[in-house]
Amino acid sequence: MSILISIIGIIIFIGLAYASSSDRSKIKKRPIIQLLVLQFVFGYILLNTSFGNILIGGIANGFTKILDYAGEGVEFVFGGLANEGAAPFFLTVLMPIIFISVLIGILQFFGILPFIIKYLGKAMSKVNGMGQLESYNGIASIILGQSEVFISVKNQLGGLSEKRLYTLCASAMSTVSMSIVGAYMTLLEPKYVVTAIVLNLFGGFIITSIINPYEVEDEDELEVVQTKQSFFEMLVEYIMDGFQVAVTVGAMLIGFVAIIAMINGIFNAIFGISFQEILGYIFSPAAVLMGVPMADAVDAGSVMATKLVSNEFVAMETLKHGSFEFSARTEAIVSIFLVSFANFTSIGVISGAVNGLNKRQGKVVAKMGLRLLWGATLVSFLSATIVGLIFFN
Repeated sequence: MSILISIIGIIIFIGLAYASSSDRSKIKKRPIIQLLVLQFVFGYILLNTSFGNILIGGIANGFTKILDYAGEGVEFVFGGLANEGAAPFFLTVLMPIIFISVLIGILQFFGILPFIIKYLGKAMSKVNGMGQLESYNGIASIILGQSEVFISVKNQLGGLSEKRLYTLCASAMSTVSMSIVGAYMTLLEPKYVVTAIVLNLFGGFIITSIINPYEVEDEDELEVVQTKQSFFEMLVEYIMDGFQVAVTVGAMLIGFVAIIAMINGIFNAIFGISFQEILGYIFSPAAVLMGVPMADAVDAGSVMATKLVSNEFVAMETLKHGSFEFSARTEAIVSIFLVSFANFTSIGVISGAVNGLNKRQGKVVAKMGLRLLWGATLVSFLSATIVGLIFFN
């Protein structure tokens, strides 16, 4: 029965994308089917095979080592600030982002990441039926981040149509950046983080090609230009970028956690039920369609809604430290849903990033902000529902 409900869920979520399509006559069915098949294949391999376990174990161990190295720097600056045995979120989860950002900068500087992104983008364009710039952007967003990726295409922004701009922004909002993957892995099972990244990449192309279909001619292809700078200029830039991301996330968490606590207190005092519980009831039908059992649907819906109205870190903290008794399957489904930038805050982040590079296009992005969030959220629903179908404990 749960399998049937999940299949219905996939049909409904894709149907919602179809219902909100800007031009249904231009939707290409073959790339969508190919991408769906790839989601199931990669999802199954990552979650249910020994090869997937080895791969994810290697990635997780790699990030553990990186976090250990980052801890050396954090300890040097903040050593003795925390009490014995304490693990403050800012020091253990957010500060390592700086070191990971530097590693990304080094790989970018020596041309390793641009090479990988370029040729993976070309290969992906053969599968998804989209332009090379869109394929590049989808993969680059995972590496660079939802705001930083637009710096790498800043010379192309001015010449993009609104439809192409939507695809670039929706892809960026549907994914997460490698600089904070290590932080996610301290809050969620690493296998869910890695699986979500892969599924959301394909899912982003599926949903945007349905909501926002269009043709890209060869003469419309725009070459991505990498900015040249010295090695030490790059180090300083990426160190400061990483620090800015860490502080920004920390500030967002302080504000959103406090606001949610206050709203919960007000609702409890007036209605005898918390605001998050109300959101849980609103989101519970979607949780059921994703494969969450009815008994867990309200709690799962509450965590999902927390991510949408605040951000993924707040929701991950809620999932990790909440008094939930989720089954392994439910935890997998909810975890996959949480691993993306699809929330209201991201509308401001992306429109601000584009506006800083091209004011005219920044206004276009701001205008389609809710539509971007709608598409990115459908990507999360689709990825989580697929995991509900292929998860075997």
